Amino acid sequence: MLLRQAVQIGHVDAALMEIALTANGSGGSANWGSARSLLDVAAQNDPIAAHQRDLIEAMNIDAEGRPLALPTARQLRDAPHVEVIPQFVTRDECHHLASVSAPSLVPSVIIDPSTGKSRPHPIRTSDGMVIGPAQEDLVVRAINARIAALSKTPVDNGEPLAVLRYNPGQEYKLHSDALPDASNQRSHTVILYLNEGFPGGETEFPAIGLRVRPEAGMALLFTNLREDGSPDPLARHAGLPIAQGSKWIATRWIRQRHYDPWNSG
Repeated sequence: MLLRQAVQIGHVDAALMEIALTANGSGGSANWGSARSLLDVAAQNDPIAAHQRDLIEAMNIDAEGRPLALPTARQLRDAPHVEVIPQFVTRDECHHLASVSAPSLVPSVIIDPSTGKSRPHPIRTSDGMVIGPAQEDLVVRAINARIAALSKTPVDNGEPLAVLRYNPGQEYKLHSDALPDASNQRSHTVILYLNEGFPGGETEFPAIGLRVRPEAGMALLFTNLREDGSPDPLARHAGLPIAQGSKWIATRWIRQRHYDPWNSG
């Protein structure tokens, strides 16, 4: 209600937030059609909204923002299941994800349990941010719906899309995306490679002898759990360091059940 009042007096940022929350159902039922109508109105006077509208109009989606078709996947391994999907996102969509994230990137840190203060992340040396529900514009929402279709999971099982940028020497050391003692475990991971042309930066699964070379627009899907629901040690992977340039990726971790981004604890 307050957002609607702000929109009515001409607040542009409120209009974009109202569109996002309407589409993902924060504070009510998710309604893509209403969000799409609000975007059309905002696009009449706001170039940011107009750009988002143009990207949406270029997508092959239905009336609910879901993909009508997906690019062909190529399976690389069976256990864990690993597949790549070339041209899963367009170059314009890659640029959008990077550009909306760039102003909010911060160094990866963890909270030291002994001091309660943040310190550099011991495993991931990168800059990153999470596109939470208040920033999940219709382009991001549609991409998340595409990821859900690819992984054959409900769109609301996914965590907010995380965007990471790696500079020379930065990496994500060997790790598992499965969480320790989680009751709602991360069953799948989808990585979108937003750029290419840098030396290094492969995603490596050493236990199964697999390295995936990033290609702009490609998606990498893999499972994190064994059939019994326990973390699969074969799915441990690393983002190898790059030698020059920057590597941009967007990652969506998908849970076994519905995930509430407003109450993730």
